[in-house]
Amino acid sequence: MSVKIKSVERHSPAEKCKIKSGDTLLSINGNEIVDVLDYRFYQFEEKLTLVILDIYGKEKKIKLKKSQYDELGLEFETYLIDKEHSCKNKCIFCFIDQLPQGLRDTLYFKDDDSRLSFLFGNYITLTNLSKHEISRIIKMHISPINVSVHTTNKELRCKMMNNRFAGESLSVLKRFAENNIEINCQIVCCPDINDGEELRSTLKDLTDMGVNMIAVVPVGLTKYRENLYPIKPFDKKKAEETLDIVEHFGEKCMEKYGHRVAFAADELYIKANREIPPYEFYEDFPALENGVGLIALLKEEVKDALFEREGSKDIKRKVSVACGVSAAPYLSELADEIHSKFENVFVNVYPIVNNFFGEQINVSGLIVGKDLINGLKDKDLGDELLISSSMLRFENDLFLDDTSVEDVEKALDIKVTPINNNGEDFVCAVLTERRE
Repeated sequence: MSVKIKSVERHSPAEKCKIKSGDTLLSINGNEIVDVLDYRFYQFEEKLTLVILDIYGKEKKIKLKKSQYDELGLEFETYLIDKEHSCKNKCIFCFIDQLPQGLRDTLYFKDDDSRLSFLFGNYITLTNLSKHEISRIIKMHISPINVSVHTTNKELRCKMMNNRFAGESLSVLKRFAENNIEINCQIVCCPDINDGEELRSTLKDLTDMGVNMIAVVPVGLTKYRENLYPIKPFDKKKAEETLDIVEHFGEKCMEKYGHRVAFAADELYIKANREIPPYEFYEDFPALENGVGLIALLKEEVKDALFEREGSKDIKRKVSVACGVSAAPYLSELADEIHSKFENVFVNVYPIVNNFFGEQINVSGLIVGKDLINGLKDKDLGDELLISSSMLRFENDLFLDDTSVEDVEKALDIKVTPINNNGEDFVCAVLTERRE
């Protein structure tokens, strides 16, 4: 395997050695370069021997010295260098299989890529790892690795993931643990499938293995499940039962290990109509990407942001916040706290019913532009509409239904401002303070 160099940074060690765009990188210090992990890992030695194939097909050996953590200065066609690895499973709960037709192509791609797990926190299933990748993760001590486990019952895991190798791949998890790789686990919990006693068993197995964290999240079900495996949605009773299991297990872990290990997603507390635990409960917030502790953290951040500001009657604002149905009560509380300190600042919080995916989906990040327009067209929006940036793709311009921010602004005749999911940005946006 070899990788073609797209460009060379000016004044970099690579440029000084006359490496050029169009050359091909074959190896570094005798190690074949296949993708971004190989390149990033091996380039940080002080003494490097590079084997390059130039644009004329001539192989060159280049030796150089640099500071240990200096970048070599090579850039490639894609960030990963190699292509993304797609998922080989067909999980019974897969959200992508529940998408309607007609969305942009990138939304239908299922990744299952260990490199994205390390670089961006994506979760992998272990069914997609080659022997080379397993050995490399151990050799490079790539950590943490984020794993979608769902169950440690081998037979059930095969059934849930529709992959006959899904059970055996759990042995990779044990191998990583034995080699002191930090492991964060995710369990997508499906009522009457991997909850109850199966959940208890999975939590125990993973903790005995020494994993760092386990996030238990409720299955997300859209209205597009025709011809898919029948799965019940979580109701209040099931949410309560699941919370009891996770919280009891977490308390036992606190006694034994000094930290909770297992956490439940905020959505389970909402479905059970239980109070979200306090900020301190979530330790160092290890599972925010799973919706674990988001509300507690946001409350604390808003509290801190308001504490640092002097109240004022001079700021006069009326803004609106659009969010998912589940978050609306909590954002309304925060809006009231802001108003209590800035009495001429008014915040209207509007929950948006998700007609696009179905009312079972009630998180802010899955609100689409058309639902936003329909839900707000007759509302008093004030001076500005604030939305979570999680509703938009990375470029902050398009919703999942390809409606643009500009489309929403035109339809509602209001300035729309996406904000990050943190309390400081929320308070700044409401008060129109400059945000870096």
